Amino acid sequence: MAGAGRAQTPAQAAPQPAAQAPAGQAAQSSGDPLDEPLTPDELVVPSNKALEAVAPMPAAPTAPAPNTTATATAPAPGAPAGKPAAPGELQQRGKSGVFTIKAEVDEVVLHATVVDDRQRLVTNLDRNAFTVFENGQAQPITSFRHEDVPVAVGILVDDSASMRDKRPAVTQAALNFVRSSNPDDRVFVVNFSDPQDIYIDAEFTASIPKLKEALENIDARGETALYDAVAASADHIMKQQGIDRRLEKKVLLVITDGWDNASVDSLEQAVRRVQVEGGPTIYTIGLLDEDSKKRGKRALKELAEQTGGVAYLLDPQDLGQVDAVTQQIARDIRNQYTIGYKKGSTAAPGYRSIKVQARARGYKDLQVRTRSGYFPGQEQAESK
Repeated sequence: MAGAGRAQTPAQAAPQPAAQAPAGQAAQSSGDPLDEPLTPDELVVPSNKALEAVAPMPAAPTAPAPNTTATATAPAPGAPAGKPAAPGELQQRGKSGVFTIKAEVDEVVLHATVVDDRQRLVTNLDRNAFTVFENGQAQPITSFRHEDVPVAVGILVDDSASMRDKRPAVTQAALNFVRSSNPDDRVFVVNFSDPQDIYIDAEFTASIPKLKEALENIDARGETALYDAVAASADHIMKQQGIDRRLEKKVLLVITDGWDNASVDSLEQAVRRVQVEGGPTIYTIGLLDEDSKKRGKRALKELAEQTGGVAYLLDPQDLGQVDAVTQQIARDIRNQYTIGYKKGSTAAPGYRSIKVQARARGYKDLQVRTRSGYFPGQEQAESK
C-alpha cells in the first residue's frame, strides 16, 4: 500500500470504518451505502460498455505463450531479464507447454458453503434441502454431491513495501493452509505489488518446499495493484496452464495489508472479470490499519462475497490471527456442496443473479454462501 495512488473514482471511494472482525469472523456491513454489494449495472463500465448483456469482458492479460518469458522493467529477485511487462500482466517464470481447448457447458455448477445461525459449518444436508434460484426463478437441480474434491488454488500475496515485516507470518499461514487442504490440491503462488510486478513464483504444485520458496521470494516494494493481480490470476486459474488435469473447483486466497492504489482495472472491472461461469471463489484477508480499512474494506468484501467467499479483516498487530483464518478457510473449502443446474436455453442474455436456499429439520436460519451471479457465454478453457 506504499506510495500515493491515483484519484479514486466514485465507485472506489472510501467507506466508513467498520468494526474489526476477530480471527475466524468475517467482515460485517457497517450500514454505510458504500458497503452495499455492487449491482450488475455497476459492473458494466466504460471499457466494456459495448459488450453489455452479450458477452463477458475480455480476459485479463495473462502469462506469455508457451516457450516465451515476459519480465517487468524492474524484475523481482530471481526474475530473468527481458522485455517490460504490460500493466496487469501475470508474469510466469519458466516455460509452459500446455495448450487449451474451449468448450461450452450447459450446466451451471455452484460450490456452496452452508452455516447455521451461529456461523458453524453444516455438512450433513442432502439434495432435497436445497433450492436454487436464477433471476428469481426456481431451477431443477441436475447434479449434487458433497465430498472433499481436489481444488485448483491461487495464493496471492501483497508484496508492497508495507508488507515486509508481515511476510514471515503470512508465509507460515499460507503453508499451513496448504497442509490443511486436500493433498491432491494444486497451488500456484503470485506475489504482486505494482501493475508491472505481478509474478507467478510457483506454478501449480503440491510441493511444500516449492511453495515455501515462492512465498519467501520477497521484494516488498512499490504500490498495490490488487485488482490487476486478481483479474490476471482468475484468468490463469480458468485456463489452468501448467497443470495436467482439470480441477473443477477453483479458489483464490488473497492476503493484503492495504487498498488498491495502482491497478489499471477498477474494482468493478475486477469483479466483472471473475463473475463468469466456473469462475473462482475468492477469500480475502485484510491486515488493515484504520486508514486502510476506510479505503480497502469494500473491495475485499466485494471480491469475496460476489464469488461465494468470505472477507476477513484482521488486526495487523496480531499476525497470529492469519494462521487461524487460513486454516478455517481450508475447512470451508473442504466441506462445500457442489450443486449443478441446467442453464435455461431461452434465458435473456446478460447478468444472471443466483440465490441458493437451504432448509432442513433441526436447523433454523441456514445461510448458503455461493456466487451471487454470473455473466453467461464464457468459453471455459480446459487444459489438455
